[in-house]
Amino acid sequence: MKTFSASEAKQRFGALIEAANREPVKIQRHQRDVAVVLSMDEYERLIRFNVNEFQRFCDQIGTSARRAGVSEEELNKLLNDS
Repeated sequence: MKTFSASEAKQRFGALIEAANREPVKIQRHQRDVAVVLSMDEYERLIRFNVNEFQRFCDQIGTSARRAGVSEEELNKLLNDS
């Protein structure tokens, strides 16, 4: 992963964007990692991945609840209670 200092990122913003289109770029301030710049394609891929993982998790919970005898109505009540 390529690394830019915060001041270098500011001074060479165009180069930062070009580099981020090839791979994520780490930004450091005072030798501490403070940010990562990603291409839009990579960002959208990560969002899709997270949504898919969350859906799989919800499906597993639903399956476990049905196996435990929790009805759809009971599950909705539990989820809607504040």
